[in-house]
Amino acid sequence: MVSTSDGQRAQGGSAPGGPATHDVTNQAPPLTPYDASADTALLQGLRREGAGWAEEDLRRLGRQAGSVQAQEWADLANRHEPELRTHDRYGNRVDEVEFHPSWHHLMRTAIAEGLAGSPWADDRPGAHVARTAGGLVWGHTEAGHGCPTSMTYAAVPALRRQPELAKVYEPLLTSREYDPQLGVPTEKPGLLAGMGMTEKQGGSDVRTNTTAATPTAEPGVYTLRGHKWFTSAPMCDVFLVLAQAPGGLSCFLVPRVLPDGTRNTFRIQRLKDKLGNRSNASSEPEFDGTVAWLVGPEGQGVKTIIEMVNCTRLDCVMMSAALMRKSLVEAGHHARYRSAFGARLVDQPLMRNVLADLALESEAATTLTLRLAGAADRAVRGDEGEAAFRRIATAVGKYWVTKRGPAFTAEALECLGGNGYVEDSGMPRHYREAPLLSIWEGSGNVNALDVLRALSREPGTVEALFGELDRARGADSRLDTAVTRLKRQLAEASQVTARRLVERMALTLQASLLVRHAPPAVADAFCATRLGGDWGHAFGTLPEGSGLDTVLERALPDVG
Repeated sequence: MVSTSDGQRAQGGSAPGGPATHDVTNQAPPLTPYDASADTALLQGLRREGAGWAEEDLRRLGRQAGSVQAQEWADLANRHEPELRTHDRYGNRVDEVEFHPSWHHLMRTAIAEGLAGSPWADDRPGAHVARTAGGLVWGHTEAGHGCPTSMTYAAVPALRRQPELAKVYEPLLTSREYDPQLGVPTEKPGLLAGMGMTEKQGGSDVRTNTTAATPTAEPGVYTLRGHKWFTSAPMCDVFLVLAQAPGGLSCFLVPRVLPDGTRNTFRIQRLKDKLGNRSNASSEPEFDGTVAWLVGPEGQGVKTIIEMVNCTRLDCVMMSAALMRKSLVEAGHHARYRSAFGARLVDQPLMRNVLADLALESEAATTLTLRLAGAADRAVRGDEGEAAFRRIATAVGKYWVTKRGPAFTAEALECLGGNGYVEDSGMPRHYREAPLLSIWEGSGNVNALDVLRALSREPGTVEALFGELDRARGADSRLDTAVTRLKRQLAEASQVTARRLVERMALTLQASLLVRHAPPAVADAFCATRLGGDWGHAFGTLPEGSGLDTVLERALPDVG
């Protein structure tokens, strides 16, 4: 501030009577605080899939996720990345990862809110749906800490293959208490679980793993020797890992600390320098005489751990849908306040087309995610039809929704223009995060091949998929035509056509859900574009008469 001759004060040293050089105009105010659960499609899906009883808690979590404090935790956890400490000051091997306090705040909240293993200890129908919905809301913070919570959730059904181990560890894996300190697992109030499958010579082809498991004199106890290529969340308390036992590839439980209080051999060679997901530590651990307990029979490691993979694949779909919704909210907020060429961005027809197109994609992803969660919940409770549907639809959803994420976040970022390209906006972090969810738990090719495997080896999955699609038969001619075409494509399925086939499965499945559960304008716009072909190659190419106002008002009431 400087004084002027007439007693007025000018900012920034501008000339007397001139405009202030640093007045801020035509910029959106901060988004926070906002309610991350204010999503009609999410709330309707929660009720529809049997978890309406969780709505009050979900709304409370949504307000917390959109709070200034929680968004600051997310930012700080990514700006101050985890650091590996291999030795203490005296030269002793410790292999510990240090995190910023914000990471621990995020983890503590997620676990207390039931986003880790607690649904397995909850007998209420819809418990797994409630957890997924919570992830869709809490995912508005940041994705990195979703990795250990996801693996902890997914470890429980795999561990149940060894009942005596599950009896000891399951109550701790389903706890809502977070304790980041390494210690004897059975002496802690709650545990986190990780997994180690991939090795550098094989990647997704885990049967080529070379880590060796040698039986000891104690039944069920082995020692491991080998090197894992990608093991996320090395600070977890226990890990499910694959290794070659005398009877073939097998699954093992590896604790960081042994029952007598000594450190198990878990040498963290380095942390990965990743494109995104940087708040979370991913590592290369080395086993050398590492004590492990057999989970499931020898030679059935993939069969044992596949249930864990199915759970984490659902979480990939959920995290992609959460990232889409968060990016859409950011884009809509900016468009509401930013003006260009004499009008607010949101009032300009072309921007409304872009936002409405993104809203369609987001709602389709959210609706499919909750349907998959409902299938998982009912499958756990013994519904064989839902188990078959879950088997194929989760792989289909994992392929498609995670593929849409990078294009979606790029378009949402572009809605902010240059403002979205700077780190302070948070959009670059979303953009870097998006590709991971397609890679984690099997890339697109792996999931497409898994769908082919289910089609050929598990005929019940085909019946379950078309049984779901038949629920919308007759409601939209474009959907009926797409289902007929899909049946023809199944007869010609091959590796060459696998991606096209799975894409068609995903789009018809999303369309059938929207036709049954979304407003007519939403379902019509989705079917016209994604199935009817009245669409371009980028977002924002919806045809005239697509009900843009209705779509926007449903997805972003403050904007529409």
